[in-house]
Amino acid sequence: MSRLVAVTGATGFIGQHLIRLLAARGHRLRLLVRGLPSLPACDPPIELQPGDLRERAALERLVEGVDVVLHLAGAIKALADADFRAVNVDAVAALAEGTARRARPDALFVLVSSLAAREPSLSTYAATKRAGEDGLSALGPRQRRVIVRAPAVYGPGDRETLVFFKAAARGWSMVPSGTDGRVAMIHVRDLCAALAAIVERPPADGVYEIDDGTQGGHTLRSLAAMAADVMGHRVRIAKLPHRVLGGYAAAQQFAARLRGRPAIVSSGKVRELLHPDWSVRDRRLADWLQLGPAIDLRTGFTETVEWYRAHRWL
Repeated sequence: MSRLVAVTGATGFIGQHLIRLLAARGHRLRLLVRGLPSLPACDPPIELQPGDLRERAALERLVEGVDVVLHLAGAIKALADADFRAVNVDAVAALAEGTARRARPDALFVLVSSLAAREPSLSTYAATKRAGEDGLSALGPRQRRVIVRAPAVYGPGDRETLVFFKAAARGWSMVPSGTDGRVAMIHVRDLCAALAAIVERPPADGVYEIDDGTQGGHTLRSLAAMAADVMGHRVRIAKLPHRVLGGYAAAQQFAARLRGRPAIVSSGKVRELLHPDWSVRDRRLADWLQLGPAIDLRTGFTETVEWYRAHRWL
């Protein structure tokens, strides 16, 4: 059955893949956008709602009469803690409250969060992602809600993991010394397939985790080796002392303040990187959806590298 779905973050990496899939499955889309973004042609046509996450009136217009809200937008880097909070906490609350008032009575709110929310003490990013989840859950029975904690998401068009592939292309990969932490991964199309399935057949309200199905996740070394292998290179592992990582993060944050643009590397991100286990143990979502990942790591990395090369990113 076709549903009217409101989407935030639709022009981002995950969002662009997701709206193509939802439209192909016959859903009607209303997107929160700033300006006139370049979007794929879809049938039925996409409805655009101008505005941003800090405009409550725009959020209420976005969710008016919808069946589902898919909240993808979030801040992964910021110059100040207040900027993280404005997007990852306050905007979630405003959008959820607007949904409870203006959407259909049985509307579903889907929040795409992060595994970082499991460890809110590590960084401002992690703390605000957790606070956003908690604020949504505090609405109780007023709002149907599914929270999906996503791991590292990769695939064609992703700029955040590009630096990882560039390092592997040069034959080097840097990992923290003294640990080989485990991380969960998922290809963007597998994540989007799960989100589309939630739209059509939602599980019970709650917080869920998702990954590519690899038990125990992947080590940082194995990811580096796989990336180099699909590019036809051998990789050398450089073990960086924790103090070097901390110093680099401090330098990046100082430079970011001078430029007035946030850096992805921060002291909080370093603490996240040093956490020993970002693997997924909660399989309830995969069991409910009966939807296993379709793209294994080698296939996904190969496709991603080919896309980067075709678009001259590598």
